[in-house]
Amino acid sequence: MSLDQKLGTTGVWFFTDLLDHGRSRELAARIESLGYAALWIPDTVGRDPFVNAALLLESTTDLVVATGIANIHMRHPGMMKQGAASLAELSGGRFVLGMGVSHAPLVTGLRKLDYSKPLTTMRTYLDHMETSLYMAVPPAEEAPVVLAALGPKMLELAAERTKGAHPYWTTPEHTAMAREIMGPDAWLCVEQKCVLTTDAYVAHATTNDQLGMYADLPNYRNNWKRLGFTEDEISDRAPRFLDAVMAWGDEAAIADRIQAHYDAGASHVCIQPIDPETRGEPDWHLLEALSPITSEQTNS
Repeated sequence: MSLDQKLGTTGVWFFTDLLDHGRSRELAARIESLGYAALWIPDTVGRDPFVNAALLLESTTDLVVATGIANIHMRHPGMMKQGAASLAELSGGRFVLGMGVSHAPLVTGLRKLDYSKPLTTMRTYLDHMETSLYMAVPPAEEAPVVLAALGPKMLELAAERTKGAHPYWTTPEHTAMAREIMGPDAWLCVEQKCVLTTDAYVAHATTNDQLGMYADLPNYRNNWKRLGFTEDEISDRAPRFLDAVMAWGDEAAIADRIQAHYDAGASHVCIQPIDPETRGEPDWHLLEALSPITSEQTNS
C-alpha cells in the first residue's frame, strides 16, 4: 500500500515526551493495532524527533511515523535530509518529514537564532535540501515532505515544492481555504484536538489549558484572526473560539468534526485525543471509539 493510500485513513497526533521509551513503544503499537494510519510527533524541547521516530518505527510494522514538525532552524538542510532518508530506508518507507519554521518566540527567544523572513528562509532551505549529498544506501523512495503551513503564502509554497501541508490548531473552515489554495492533489494533513466530554465547562477548561502559550504565538493568532476571530475573542477565550478549535462532545460529535475536515478537503486528519484527567496518556476510550477498524466493522 502506498503512503497516499495509508494516509487516506485517520491518524493520531501525540506528545510522547512524557512517556519513557518503553511506554512510547507500547503506545505506538497500540495505536497501530487500532488501525490508525500514522502517529505524528513534535519537535520542541524534548526528545530528538528523529531518534524518537526511529524508536516508534522499530516498535511497529505498518504504522507511518511523521514529524509534526521538525524545526528547520535547529538543523542544517543536509542533516534534515540525512535524518529523513535514514528513517525512510530503515522503515521501508513509513516515515513522513513534516518540517516548519516554528515560531519567533521559540527560535529567537529560546534558541537565540534569526527568525526573519520565514517564507524566504523556507524556500531557501528547500533548495539546499534538494542539492545536499546523501551517500548511504538510499530508501526505495524519498521520505515525503509536508510543511507546517497556515497562511496563504506558505500553503502555496507547500503545494509548489512538497507533497503538501500539515496545519495545526485549525478548523474545517481553514481546511477548505487551504484546499482551495493548494489545489486538488496536494496532501493536506490536518491536526484536530479532541476531548471526549459533553460538559461544556470541562471542554472549555481543557481547551484553555491546551492553548497555553500557543494563543500568544503570532503565527497561530494571525491565522485565527484570518478565520474571523477577534483579538478579544482569542484573549478572553470566548466560547465561539474555543468551540471552533477543539472538537468536543460525545463520540458522534467528534466523529462529525473529523468528517467536516474531510468534507472540506483534508486528505488525512490526525486527531490529538486529550484526556483531561491524565497527563502523558491519550484518551484511549476515544481512540477505541474512533478506531478505523471499528468504523470498518460498523459500516460492513
